[in-house]
Amino acid sequence: MKRFFTFLITLALFLYSCRSTRKIQTAIVKKDTAVAPVINTDRSKLDSIAFIGNHYDSILANRINYTTFSAKVDVEYKDGDGKKYDVNAHIRMYKDSVIWVSVTALLGIEGLRACITKDSVKLLNKQDRIYTARSVSYLQEVTELPLSLSSLQDLLVGNPVFFDSNIISYSKSSGTVSLLSLGDFFKNLFTVSEDSKLALSSKLDDVEETRNRTCYLSYEGYEPKKGPNFSTRRFINISERKKLDIKLNYRQYDFNETLSFPFSIPKNYTRN
Repeated sequence: MKRFFTFLITLALFLYSCRSTRKIQTAIVKKDTAVAPVINTDRSKLDSIAFIGNHYDSILANRINYTTFSAKVDVEYKDGDGKKYDVNAHIRMYKDSVIWVSVTALLGIEGLRACITKDSVKLLNKQDRIYTARSVSYLQEVTELPLSLSSLQDLLVGNPVFFDSNIISYSKSSGTVSLLSLGDFFKNLFTVSEDSKLALSSKLDDVEETRNRTCYLSYEGYEPKKGPNFSTRRFINISERKKLDIKLNYRQYDFNETLSFPFSIPKNYTRN
């Protein structure tokens, strides 16, 4: 039952709150057949900067804005030893305030409940009757990154993560545009459809080569029936010393409904 929370922590190795937006000062374009050619003129440089700026702004315009979000998600998790786990997760979020998760497996029996806020991480292991409470720095200690609540919320709702305006190159192919951003921890090759600017994939590579961390996220099954275009199918592949494969199927989701976040601690639970 701890697998879903482990999944969140593992993803957090690659994700933390987006940096504040910086002005684009240069556009460095790689020389290969998939990338826009470089012409050493001021006009070419200005055109590249304008192209990057326009697409970056379009990506931001497609971010999902919400007050509350809830979803029922089928989670398929395959770890580095080849073991496969299937669980169901019920997620509730209040933007910039709380993430509440209830995880069930066979027969619909709840095994884990989690509550993450700006300040704390709380877990109820209902199988072993154990209550765990930590400060939010627990996430940062585990992941070695300055995580925030908002970065995890962006991940779950499908907004871009670890992606800002520090774009160092771009490329175009048939129907897609890719922007490569360089941060303190990761390079992010973020690919969108050329017409709709909806996210198709995000490839994160560790800047520190000795770590050799890589995470690939893909977004499929977009539908606008609840308002914003929402990706109902996500695929996450993570590689470092071992590989992890995660599939998320959002079978139900809603925005801006009144939600509750129940989290009571039974008296017979042991505190960890």
